[in-house]
Amino acid sequence: MTSARPDEISADAYAPPTDQEIREQLAKIRSSPAFDAPERAQRFLAYVIEETLQCRADRIKAYSIAIEVFGRDASFDAQNDPVVRIEAGRVRRALEHYYLLAGQRDPILITIPKGGYVPAFTRFNELTIRTAREATEPAVALPRSRSQTVLLAGAALLVVGLACWGLADRFSLQKLSGTGQSVADNTVPAMPNVMVATFEDITGTPTSALLTRGLNDEVIGQMARFKEIRVVSEDAATASGAASSVSDLPFYRLEGRIRLDNERLRFSARLVDRADGAIVWTKTYDAKMSQRALMDVETEISGEVATALAQPYGVIFQANASEVLDAPSQDAAAYACGLSYYGYRADLKRQSHAAVQTCLKEVVSRFPNHATGWALLSLTYLDELRFRYRLKPEGPPPLDMAVQAAQRAVELDPGNVRALQAEMLSYFFKGDVRNALAVGERAFALNPNDTEFTGEYGFRLALSGDWARGCGLISRAVDRNPGPVDYFRAAMAVCNYMDGDYEEAERLARAVDLQDNPIHHLILTAIYGQRGKLLEAQLERNWLELNAPEYVAGARDEVARRILRTEDQEHFIDGLRKAGIDVSVQRTLRSEQQETPIALSRG
Repeated sequence: MTSARPDEISADAYAPPTDQEIREQLAKIRSSPAFDAPERAQRFLAYVIEETLQCRADRIKAYSIAIEVFGRDASFDAQNDPVVRIEAGRVRRALEHYYLLAGQRDPILITIPKGGYVPAFTRFNELTIRTAREATEPAVALPRSRSQTVLLAGAALLVVGLACWGLADRFSLQKLSGTGQSVADNTVPAMPNVMVATFEDITGTPTSALLTRGLNDEVIGQMARFKEIRVVSEDAATASGAASSVSDLPFYRLEGRIRLDNERLRFSARLVDRADGAIVWTKTYDAKMSQRALMDVETEISGEVATALAQPYGVIFQANASEVLDAPSQDAAAYACGLSYYGYRADLKRQSHAAVQTCLKEVVSRFPNHATGWALLSLTYLDELRFRYRLKPEGPPPLDMAVQAAQRAVELDPGNVRALQAEMLSYFFKGDVRNALAVGERAFALNPNDTEFTGEYGFRLALSGDWARGCGLISRAVDRNPGPVDYFRAAMAVCNYMDGDYEEAERLARAVDLQDNPIHHLILTAIYGQRGKLLEAQLERNWLELNAPEYVAGARDEVARRILRTEDQEHFIDGLRKAGIDVSVQRTLRSEQQETPIALSRG
């Protein structure tokens, strides 16, 4: 079997592997001497793959594996018996060994991502060079929190679940102009509800009463800026009947108690699942009131609560990322599709991108007034451009599609930060950096607690020359985002590179798990060039030449598409040159973009 270059392969080849192809690949792996795994490890692999193909990925837990594969009895305790974790590690190493030796040209890659036991299937030979690098030197990795591990597992489950619903086969999109007949009412899908209860003042002083009312209102206001959930006050929920409504999506109650002792404030908050009364999250916030205005304290605490709960990778995402797959309604399907977008953001895989874009097309077809759906769809079109994930080479340019979807999102909801994020990036990749940053500043002012936007806006600022402020915002996003932040860590690697700290840039870039993303490999190539690590640079170039040859042939243009100032471009290109990439050809990409501005709706 010969290995084809991506630009020589038809668009159909980017479709997710079929069940038959995956089973054939499994049989090939198990029959190969290079798959050095004992019989029970092979049974482990076969079990998790078949469960996934049968749309039972949500049942793949340590307990079920121990019972079904290893013959443990019902008293099995994963905390005290590590057999499943040990065997999973053995299977991962055996798979890496197989693809390193015998499977380098196999059409299907099978992996078991760390943090869970659900397998992932990728078309093409997308084995990363990290495997080869780890064979010769120790791996560098940043610690991943437990919440990040949960999020990654939930994201993988969502993508698998969307495929199990058959969305990839039956989803179709009406024309983006909106003239087609929608298959649903002209509405937006339901979202998880959060009822903010009236906070309890347990001190009973005029000051504490004032603070309690102010903090109650501020939390509602800060959380309502996130459009992935629906926030209502207790009074409004009772009046509208929402508190007793039946929905496939979760309904939570946020409760709070305030104690004011001299100049010391303690705010205790908890999130309760109204379905069963389970406490999903709880946290205590302390603040000193000395020389601080009440409004400053309210803003600070409410911002922390909103960030923890309401952002796309927050507590509410973690609490229901998997359970929505069991809900049959179109509302649940639309919400699951939105969550799957953020799952895709965890690793930026081409396969996940295709599946997520397909389901988002269906969402906006069924719910044409769903601004967030249009915004996320716009971002997937932009990824076709910036990551070369082109799905249909014969179709309209992805930037044009991104612009149309961003326009629609902003028209529907001018205050939707995700819509403004899509508008900002559309301007940026069109070459209109001034308008891009103006939109970004407006969106940041609307919701500075949205870490997904903060990081993206910070990266645009940095690439435009404001490295100090931009990199500061990226760092803030990394620190406050409980979800997968590898994309923003890669951005921090660029920050360190431009600051001349190539050692730290390498540490960060090598810790990033974006092995299917060409920009990640381009960043590593430049870093290795500056570090004089020519062997590692050659491995990165080899990956790019096989998987994204345009990043090698047009390296200067790819840099100019992203980095604004000429001196910054030359600094990055210097690393590519030292890595052995010919960057002598210069096309007038950015000037061409600036000469053809596009009118985006500003709301």
